[in-house]
Amino acid sequence: MATSRFPATIPRWSATNVCQLPTPFLSPPNYRPKSCAPLRTSEKKSLKWVIRLRSVAQEESPSKPTTFDAQQLVDFLYEDLRHLFDDQGIDGTAYDERVKFTDPITKHDSISGYLFNIAMLRKLFNPDFQLHWVKQTGPYEITTRWTMVMRFVLLPWNPELVFTGTSVMGINPDNNKFCSHADYWDSIKNNEHFSVEGLLDMFKQLRPYKTPDLETPKYQILKRAATYEVRKYEPFIVVETNGDKLSGSSGFNSVAGYIFGKNSTAEKIPMTTPVFTQAFDPEISKVSIQIVLPSEKDISSFPAPNEAEINLRKVEGGIAAVTKFSGKPSEDIALEKEKSLRSDLVRDGLKTKPGCLLARYNDPGRTWNFIMVRIESWITKF
Repeated sequence: MATSRFPATIPRWSATNVCQLPTPFLSPPNYRPKSCAPLRTSEKKSLKWVIRLRSVAQEESPSKPTTFDAQQLVDFLYEDLRHLFDDQGIDGTAYDERVKFTDPITKHDSISGYLFNIAMLRKLFNPDFQLHWVKQTGPYEITTRWTMVMRFVLLPWNPELVFTGTSVMGINPDNNKFCSHADYWDSIKNNEHFSVEGLLDMFKQLRPYKTPDLETPKYQILKRAATYEVRKYEPFIVVETNGDKLSGSSGFNSVAGYIFGKNSTAEKIPMTTPVFTQAFDPEISKVSIQIVLPSEKDISSFPAPNEAEINLRKVEGGIAAVTKFSGKPSEDIALEKEKSLRSDLVRDGLKTKPGCLLARYNDPGRTWNFIMVRIESWITKF
């Protein structure tokens, strides 16, 4: 039998004395009648109708969950969203039939539209969805943070599109199902549908560019803002020597010679990208030029350098922010990009460490160089 907020049984009140009726049922709060007069015939009939209507309401009132297990839904999303773009797919029964989905450029008002949008993204973009966290953020609200990396397979150059952000998911208190899902991208300010800013953000990632088909340090994009990315790097190994300035090439021939066979075993080591120059202090008083070594070996497996000025070093992984730009970087451009990046990070409440790295590629006209700075305490902001 359906539950109700009304009492299970109706008291038997006297039809001749209104004082025996519960005061909140017929009167405002704190109402106390001054006298108790017998009911007239018309009042007796009205009372019977009130009692009858209340009995009907008791029987027809729909059942509502008496508790909301937020942790159960959090755990469910951690498991279910792993299947967002695979063959299994998400569990559609966890959503209202009329669930409302919005992001800056798409909108759907049913579970069928929601699932269609997922299928379309899977077919056109082959997405890699990375879930970072799930937590309750309101009485009937759960928020997720994610990264989605996609390649548009219909264009010959298969451009990579990256979106990071949060999804705010509303819960229907009547059935504990998800009734709304709103995506908010980190890269734009106007996240309301329909956002021209969001459309432009997508289109600018479709333009042709060249990605070197060589190994590069592995990282995960945690946040893609309008002017920078926050990345979580895995450890990597470099061969390095002293440089002269951030944008300089002094020392490059020495480290390149090491991978071309000028080492203790004359071993030729595969090329990687990018070439790093690293400044260790704000004054750029000490600079190192570096080539990344393949990740298939540990540092002890590489041959020793022939020159005393060349060193092998393991770079610890960590959180860093980068700003990308095209063209050949001069010293002034590199320093200006670093200054602008630090300013954006401070504005967004992120604390940076001293020093920076400049990453360069062979074809600066068609690839993205970038400036990188290390970040402290990202977990508190993430």
